[in-house]
Amino acid sequence: MVNLYQFYLPTKVFFGIHALDRIKEAIDSEDSSHVLIITDKGIVKAGLVDTLEKKLRELNVHYAIFDEVEPNPKSTTIARGLQASEENKTTLLIAIGGGSSIDTAKAVAVMSRNSGTILDYEGVGKVKNAPLPTIMIPTTAGTGSEVTASSIITDEHTLFKMAIISEKIFPTYAIVDPILTLGCPNFIISSTGIDALTHAIESYLSKQKNGIVSELALKAIRLINENISKSYFRGNDLESNTHMLEASMLAGMAFSQTRLGNVHAISQSFGGLFDIPHGFANAVLLPYVLEFNYKAAVDDFCEIAKAMDVFDNSKPKIENAYAVVERILLLNEELAIPKTTKELGVDLSKLDVLIRDSMRSGNILVNPRVTTKEDIETLIINSYEGKL
Repeated sequence: MVNLYQFYLPTKVFFGIHALDRIKEAIDSEDSSHVLIITDKGIVKAGLVDTLEKKLRELNVHYAIFDEVEPNPKSTTIARGLQASEENKTTLLIAIGGGSSIDTAKAVAVMSRNSGTILDYEGVGKVKNAPLPTIMIPTTAGTGSEVTASSIITDEHTLFKMAIISEKIFPTYAIVDPILTLGCPNFIISSTGIDALTHAIESYLSKQKNGIVSELALKAIRLINENISKSYFRGNDLESNTHMLEASMLAGMAFSQTRLGNVHAISQSFGGLFDIPHGFANAVLLPYVLEFNYKAAVDDFCEIAKAMDVFDNSKPKIENAYAVVERILLLNEELAIPKTTKELGVDLSKLDVLIRDSMRSGNILVNPRVTTKEDIETLIINSYEGKL
């Protein structure tokens, strides 16, 4: 018997090589008299904003640029972005960059049509008024934020990475062009790629998954398993980059419906307190959390093992389930991902805060194995010491 479920994804997606050329269609569909581009200085320096600006000039669109986005964007950054938006009389927001730029644009869009500060909207369903329309243009194959209903923002007062979740903040358009991912440094390819894999795996294991989500997640897992090493070692390989970007997007579609799990609950506490890049935090934590979870979801782990091409019919299910952990460990080693969170800069003197903030995350509730604060403590210590 299949339980009742829903699937809602209002974002219009343009995916593929030269998808950026479709921006005219998106802009023509909106009141685009004043556009604000939200990005970071690294994307500007890489010349990717130049490409977008050229498109906008060809369309005779008035635009301004806000390039103050940082990793793990902070609430004060949202306030500055809102000020820039209001000064520009913005009617359409365009984000170009990684997940931080996209999350910032979502938050600015929310605050352009709602009162208070972004901190007032932590949680699920608190956004009252529809945000400004948005176009999201990812330049990394990682977060999938271009197709999700959430924005992760750091509260500067508490250093807690809070989630704003609302169907109202699904992006209006996503322009997903693999050409824009060419030239990424290896450490970006590895960390964002394993981030996307984490999204796919955790959404597949989520207690809220359904049939649509399962297929999206397994497809993403297969694509990443087959292409992440090619993308990492070959550099500007358009075919593998295309598959990685599609996988990232599919994983985003999946977790937009399910939330995630313990990896994200813990990694967000690392990002808020120590400003550790989200992709690396997820990548290092992933094998430790999977080792914690696999006995609670053996059949699901076996399906993941098949998608990762490590399933062996001659072995018991429990061994095939654990093969997923071993595959992740091997991938992390190939991609030069650190083995411990100590190497990332985690400080166990803040353990109590890390446990508190991790347990505050709604992701704990959908993790396949029931998780206590003692479990979170063990996971954090094990990941710090490298104990599996």
